[in-house]
Amino acid sequence: MARTASSVAVSDARAAGVSDRSTAANLLSSLRPRQWTKNLLVFAGLLFGAADPANGRLLGVGPIVQAVEAFAIFCALSGIVYLVNDITDRQSDRLHPLKARRPIASGALPVSTAIAFAGVLGALALGAAATLGGRFLAVSAAYLGLQLLYSGPLKHVVILDVLTISIGFVLRAVAGAFAVNVDISHWLLVCTILLALFISLAKRRHELVLLADGAPTHRPILGEYSPYLLDQMIAVVTASTLIAYIFYTISPETELKFGTHWLGLTIPFPIYGIFRYLYLVHRRDGGGSPTDMLIMDRGLLLCVVFWAAAVALILYTP
Repeated sequence: MARTASSVAVSDARAAGVSDRSTAANLLSSLRPRQWTKNLLVFAGLLFGAADPANGRLLGVGPIVQAVEAFAIFCALSGIVYLVNDITDRQSDRLHPLKARRPIASGALPVSTAIAFAGVLGALALGAAATLGGRFLAVSAAYLGLQLLYSGPLKHVVILDVLTISIGFVLRAVAGAFAVNVDISHWLLVCTILLALFISLAKRRHELVLLADGAPTHRPILGEYSPYLLDQMIAVVTASTLIAYIFYTISPETELKFGTHWLGLTIPFPIYGIFRYLYLVHRRDGGGSPTDMLIMDRGLLLCVVFWAAAVALILYTP
């Protein structure tokens, strides 16, 4: 009884932390702005595609504005997915040491309000997507539909759960290329899905370690995994990601496309970045929030910044 009373007290304290905020603040929190950095992937088409002489190396204002608009649209779409996910998972989230603080799980944000807001935001986002062309609208709708399916049945199917998340990253990259009307390499899409798989599997591992024996209670699909199994999967995906990126940078197709053979100089950055991520997962209990790891870990953040700068320098230097 003492333990139950203590749990109720902690839950009440968590709820009080978000119930003091306005409805607008709780809605914004539920959209998870800290996670919007994942949508930076829509700029991959602008970075790599516009460097292709066939598309024109010099970027005008138009493509940049279109890429920014695409980024904003995907921030809205991903926010909708987070809202729906919090609605469907609100019961299990209340048993989680961290997710219980979310506005919907804590009861600070009514479910009816969240559903209404998600519907309005979805209509506005897809309406804005239509202004960037039919292909971009189709990919945006596919992304939203797939992620909503993940919030429903797909999150309960072993392996398909992490594959669904990873495909969502590929759709971001494809949408970004469609937004600025450039082609994006198939190799780059392969690297994207492999890297997303790596991050998703690392997140599953973190959840298992954090929740221990209570993991299946919080999310039944976690009972289908084990740290050993996930470590085996991560090892395969890690090697595949690095090999795919190496082949992409040194392939004759890439050299011909961009008119440079120096892109291979960027290979050390993904090697360090992936190894650094594994270090944080295994030695610093990281992996629960990839976005937080990127922002908070200086080594990982500098690696990504230097990689992007090196790619831009190599592709756009005459």
